[in-house]
Amino acid sequence: MAAECSGRIGKELAECARDAEKSGCTAEAVGDKPNHLRGTIKGPEGSAYDGGLFVVDINIPDQYPFEPPKMRFETRVWHPNVSSQTGAICLDILKDQWSPALTIKTALLSLQALLSSPEPDDPQDAEVAAMYKGDRDAFTQTARFWTESYAMPAAGGDDAAVGRLCEMGFDADAARAALARCGGDESTALEALLSGA
Repeated sequence: MAAECSGRIGKELAECARDAEKSGCTAEAVGDKPNHLRGTIKGPEGSAYDGGLFVVDINIPDQYPFEPPKMRFETRVWHPNVSSQTGAICLDILKDQWSPALTIKTALLSLQALLSSPEPDDPQDAEVAAMYKGDRDAFTQTARFWTESYAMPAAGGDDAAVGRLCEMGFDADAARAALARCGGDESTALEALLSGA
């Protein structure tokens, strides 16, 4: 990876960190690999995803920023534009509408906006899109159930688990993200944090 690319990524990560509370999006390097990032997105308020913390795997190609980052949801999401099986995302700026002027943060914000405003006529998951178009109530109930099941730590355990992980020296946001990725399983989250995964 070119030095200028890794320098840009460092600046973009700093920009994400500076504005994380307001934007609801974070990004950080996975281990010591500057081209492998992990992002988090808070579910948009008032949506079926409200209250969830969604983890996004981000791989930066060598030609970045002239090629888009490769992103997929690690957290399972019930959404027309996200594969319910693989987390693959159908979003124009991650494909043919990418511009070098865009950043990791703008891509994460676009994913957050996509959660609020699905595009069922350009789906990644045809089954979810059909439900969205044919039975909006069932879609909303299913999306909410998936959010509660996969994007929220187990009730009551979150604060205590985050506290225990913080006592071990981990950042609270990183601890929450690891717990979200691991379905609230504290020991698996600890292993992920220790391995830098």
